Amino acid sequence: MANPQEVTDTDFETLVLQSPLPALVDFWAPWCGPCRMVAPIVEELAQEYEGQLAVFKVNTDDNFQTAARYGIHSIPTLLIFKDGKLAEQVVGFRPKAELRRRLEQVLAG
Repeated sequence: MANPQEVTDTDFETLVLQSPLPALVDFWAPWCGPCRMVAPIVEELAQEYEGQLAVFKVNTDDNFQTAARYGIHSIPTLLIFKDGKLAEQVVGFRPKAELRRRLEQVLAG
């Protein structure tokens, strides 16, 4: 499952919060330019960390309850969960090296 999996308000808790692996969640929308810039990076990270990290995407237009629950006001926002708890938040486009560093901190911690 290297590609990011779409997740909805309905299955967010089951797929993300109950994931046996740490989870990276990309909150995005189809009209968002920076979201389209970060999407290929998220896909690359999904492949690089396959087996160590579960990667998901939440379309904020269709799943506003989950976005509201985590206070998503700007997109793209990447949230990293570990053991069902929010461990890291990255707002806006960031270079791959920075995202990898933030992921490593969570995975090591």
